[in-house]
Amino acid sequence: MRRVCFLLKVRQDRIDEYRARHAAVWPEMREALSATGWHNYSLFLRDDGLLVGYLETDDFEAAKAGMEATEVNARWQAEMAPFFESLDGSRPDEAMTPLTEVFHLG
Repeated sequence: MRRVCFLLKVRQDRIDEYRARHAAVWPEMREALSATGWHNYSLFLRDDGLLVGYLETDDFEAAKAGMEATEVNARWQAEMAPFFESLDGSRPDEAMTPLTEVFHLG
């Protein structure tokens, strides 16, 4: 199982709404994530908007491709895009660049 961590930046003026949206993630979005191999998926949000994402998956590229193929992901990404800084035209899920793991205590 591969551990994946990524960073994004939530706009300061949208932090409260971002938190509220993630307190009520659509059931079909949760189901799609699980079905496409996203395990132990967590998002952590700092008060300045720094978002840290973490998940475990057998194959990150396959998990992303699986979500890409779902209709619910297209709707979710379209709704979430305005919450982020510096996406440069990308959707949030396209801007998730994994960080390099330098230490793990197993």
